[in-house]
Amino acid sequence: MSSSLLRQLAPLELDPVTNEPFLRLPAPHAHIVITPPRMSDAQFMTDYMNDPRVFRWTYTPPWPYHLEHALYWLEMIRTGTDVALKQLEDVAAVDPDGTAPLLITPECPVRSIRERRADGAEVYIGDCGFQPTTFEWELDPEERARLAQENAAHPPGSPNIVWSIGDYLAPSHHGQGIMSAVIKALVGQWVLPRMNARIIRPTIQDGNEGSLRVFYKNGFVLWRTVPNAMQVKAKGEFPAETRTIHVLEYRANQ
Repeated sequence: MSSSLLRQLAPLELDPVTNEPFLRLPAPHAHIVITPPRMSDAQFMTDYMNDPRVFRWTYTPPWPYHLEHALYWLEMIRTGTDVALKQLEDVAAVDPDGTAPLLITPECPVRSIRERRADGAEVYIGDCGFQPTTFEWELDPEERARLAQENAAHPPGSPNIVWSIGDYLAPSHHGQGIMSAVIKALVGQWVLPRMNARIIRPTIQDGNEGSLRVFYKNGFVLWRTVPNAMQVKAKGEFPAETRTIHVLEYRANQ
């Protein structure tokens, strides 16, 4: 592996077995790594998305969630991570001396959260992805569509992109501080320096106190609360309802 590619990937490491880039969390979560998505994650994802501790707070995934839904989603998000990784490899290929500027990527090449166990096995336990927001808090559908179109049209690396975050964690790993550490690592080590993100606005459904704590712990502040902003279909024991959402914000160099 060329030193130029390792430089372009830093702070990501390369797994000597899978040849995948990964980001290792610091202690006390050094057993957690973040990698590109794998199609073999589909069954784990299906199980998590059918657990009420997860699907209660999801926005758009269907319910019940089937294996074909997971496979479709993985194919879609792999396109984005593959593009980012390919761009990094292309820069390194024409820069054998490792003197080119570090590439600004359109998204992060890693997002799948895994637990590395003592026997070396990696178990998929969740996802954390960054994408341009679609302005879920804008109640007027035409205005929302206009804003989303403008946001998506900004070139990669534009400081004007407003980013959102989609994340979830296996219920077996809730309450361990893992997602807080994941957000901190991805924002600080890739999303700000390597995507040039300057404004991040995740949306949290009212009542999801665990998710709110994750973001407050990482320096996000409440930007806006929008009552009755989201129509949620009935899921299992949870009835159809209209929910309030909280829009949080992180501004770089604030």
